[in-house]
Amino acid sequence: MSTQENVQIVKDFFAALGRGDVQGLLALSAEDIEWIIPGEDWPLAGTHRGHAGLADLLRKASDTLDTSYPEPPEFVAQGDRVLVVGFARGTIIATNKTFEDDWVFAITVRNRKLTNIREYIDTQALARASEMDANPRGYPIAER
Repeated sequence: MSTQENVQIVKDFFAALGRGDVQGLLALSAEDIEWIIPGEDWPLAGTHRGHAGLADLLRKASDTLDTSYPEPPEFVAQGDRVLVVGFARGTIIATNKTFEDDWVFAITVRNRKLTNIREYIDTQALARASEMDANPRGYPIAER
């Protein structure tokens, strides 16, 4: 399989992701896909395995954030690895706080299916935007 074919499969995956096409995403993913999002204090962080894990991650993501991608990502490929470099802006739904995120996805493609995704995102910016205000009504906090 050529590097260009791998890039096209990853582009198709991102197009399906943008459309919210879960069935299209599953069709492009191996049954035992592994999607890793490093970090803590972020609801999407962790290792998500298989089609069930992928579907659960996508559901959590749509419930957690609203994201836009103002510029098309860059695709860099070598062998069965495709790096996708991009930028996102978004809002955390629960807090209505915005974030900006420079990100990289390292994706492995084998036999025309995505087998592994390792997502490198600005987890600090996303965790910060996810934090609920300790004093949501703005009342003065008494000094101790």
